[in-house]
Amino acid sequence: MPAPSLQPGRRTLLLAGLGGALAACSSGHPSTPTSPSGPNSPNSPNSSPNASTSTSTSTSTSSAFPAPAAWQPGPGELQPDVKLRAVQVVEAIGGWPPGGQGMAAARQRVAALGADPGLADQGGALLADAPRAALEVVYAQYGGLLADSASVLVVCRQWLAGPDGAPVSTGSTVDVRLSSAAPRWEVTALHPADPGPAAAALSDPATRVLAQPRIALPPAAVADVRGGQVHDAALAALLALAGTYAFEVSVVRSGHPLLVFGTDRPSDHPQGRAFDTWRIDGRAVVDPATPADLVDSFMRAAAAAGSYNVGGPRLLPGGATANQFFSDATHHDHVHAGFRG
Repeated sequence: MPAPSLQPGRRTLLLAGLGGALAACSSGHPSTPTSPSGPNSPNSPNSSPNASTSTSTSTSTSSAFPAPAAWQPGPGELQPDVKLRAVQVVEAIGGWPPGGQGMAAARQRVAALGADPGLADQGGALLADAPRAALEVVYAQYGGLLADSASVLVVCRQWLAGPDGAPVSTGSTVDVRLSSAAPRWEVTALHPADPGPAAAALSDPATRVLAQPRIALPPAAVADVRGGQVHDAALAALLALAGTYAFEVSVVRSGHPLLVFGTDRPSDHPQGRAFDTWRIDGRAVVDPATPADLVDSFMRAAAAAGSYNVGGPRLLPGGATANQFFSDATHHDHVHAGFRG
């Protein structure tokens, strides 16, 4: 979940590079403080597992500027309005019409939601110095869900207008913190992902994961793998699962809280020893129409691939250890797989 955010100044330098072409940005159980750094919405037509992000930054092949629909929670969500509130703030910060760039305009968009306009100051890499931007939320996943507080991981793609107006694709994951309030929960903080630079060389498992079309990684997760920040045990498990399933990862390392939400226990995610999956073979984990056997078999396959700590919407019996499987409200919408270093 959270992490130091990539500041707009760095994004501005990136956008100015490449010969004038725009180029920028992307637990065991859930967590709390800020994360170490850190595909598609259930209603998006672009939902094939290998369509999302083999790269974290790429130039669009079309000059038509994207106009993604606003994200809406699908069936099966435990607290749909909590997720929607988090998403709306991120969408307001990361998307703007021509001429709508800048902090002052971002604050106005956030204020129009009835939220604290100062949240725009925490937008990090989403606030690039581009004359136009569009943002699509891939998925909103819980990083933690308690009675009076929550963490929502908003996984998103963003398109920024380059010097010629053509869209350039990037993206990020934002750990959005909320507190209960009436009539709606209030967003209290944003922690955008900051995956760090790419490594000079990658391990063989990392290279294979990035090349595997059956593993869909969002921009921040791609940057995690490219940065050499993901443990080989997690990479090997991703490859093993891809032998049976086509699946979409929501978060790996960056964009996840440092601690298991509501506790003082370190999460496996910031250490590059965990990944979360929100869709399996085109079926969202949270959707009541998704066969339970599909999700359960994926959880067991993750355990067989080496995960010591597999969480999901149901508590499975058995396991190599008494606590290999777990379930709670936070993991109602995804499958977590954690690994030992």
